[in-house]
Amino acid sequence: MAEFQLVMPKMGESIAEATIIKWLKNEGDSIAIDETVLEIATDKVDSEVPSPKAGILVKKLYKDGDVIAVNMPIAIIELSGSASVPAAAPIAPAVVEAPKVVTQIEATVSHAINTAAPVAGVAGSNKFYSPLVLNIAREENVSMSELETIAGSGNEGRVTKRDILAFVSSRTAGTPQPVAAPVAAPVNIPAAIPTPIAEAPKPATPAAPVSAPSVSGGDEIIEMDRMRKLIADHMVMSKHTSPHVTSFVEADVTNMVLWREKNKKAFEKREGEKITFTPLFIECVARAIKDYPMINCSVSGTNIIKKKNINIGMAAALPSGNLIVPVIKNADTMNLIGITKQVNDLANRARANQLKPDDISGGTFTLTNVGGFGNVMGTPIINQPQVAIMATGVVKKKPAVMETEFGDVIAIRHMMFLSLSYDHRVVDGSLGGSFLRRVADYMEQWDVNRES
Repeated sequence: MAEFQLVMPKMGESIAEATIIKWLKNEGDSIAIDETVLEIATDKVDSEVPSPKAGILVKKLYKDGDVIAVNMPIAIIELSGSASVPAAAPIAPAVVEAPKVVTQIEATVSHAINTAAPVAGVAGSNKFYSPLVLNIAREENVSMSELETIAGSGNEGRVTKRDILAFVSSRTAGTPQPVAAPVAAPVNIPAAIPTPIAEAPKPATPAAPVSAPSVSGGDEIIEMDRMRKLIADHMVMSKHTSPHVTSFVEADVTNMVLWREKNKKAFEKREGEKITFTPLFIECVARAIKDYPMINCSVSGTNIIKKKNINIGMAAALPSGNLIVPVIKNADTMNLIGITKQVNDLANRARANQLKPDDISGGTFTLTNVGGFGNVMGTPIINQPQVAIMATGVVKKKPAVMETEFGDVIAIRHMMFLSLSYDHRVVDGSLGGSFLRRVADYMEQWDVNRES
């Protein structure tokens, strides 16, 4: 019987797991090539998982709501033309060829294995622990035996980041923790493999206990939706991982405004695309990154990974109010027309919830436009594992002093604040401030007579 293992796809550089939202196929259903089998979700995007092969779905290894590590088998498909599966011989998850999965994952994180000390005894555990939980346990010297005693509040009793941080805090204060009941779990090979993301810095003092908020009779309690919960965890993880510093500059973007006003109608008529300020900003950012390439990097333990490609993510607001970050790949190799088409395509598909995993993966720097909400500036949170994110404020007419050959004059100019949050572990004030100033220079030097 020829079988094919459908695995959880890699959804992005910083994503180690995904949640099954809904199975679209039942056991025994026929599946065509590239036909969608299930829907999954991460903190970045909801996506469909198609089957690269035709056949019959003979076994679903997980159910709706389960959280699965990337590259783990999630279903078994009998390939077309092979013998039928006997009804009396169901396939158990134990038939998964674990060594092959380990080999695939180790190939992607081999550099991290040499620099990170694994938590002792993880391989012998019968529970799955996320890479973030393992990193915190390793940093806080939590032994495997202690980890096994933590009562997990996650799905199927999984230990979450909040659970282990609460354990560390109570252990320091001498407060006993509830003991977790043993939970049987499927084979979870990635639990024994260190993650390549940066290790969280050890807090100087124990975290203060979180008090429950008071609720009066007229208050409304709204549970976070799934995506908001994931975003919240990702944002807290980013602040826990990177010491954030934010620099600001004010840029005179009058030439940009005048150029766009002069060319937007002809551009739309010729290209069939509206041109916003976002492609202009991305072009300036890409040019500045080439001048300061150490902004375009990530951190793995004590190693700095300098990225070759310049892949700029742009934060886009969804109708639900959540944010998603599609990525413009190799932005420095595109002209303004190419960037504009990419920006419009990704923004439209983001609003229609039609982004693919590749559309939100591989980002090396992120741009967010707080000016779209009328804000003059913001202090954005770094999109891990990147080391910097830039925010653009609203463009406003303001009186400004200009130097001319006849002396200084006050003129009405289009001004905008730029802010850059950066990881102070690897980006100091000189690099962060110089890069941000260079972006502003490229904006101010925009050629008002350039071809569109």
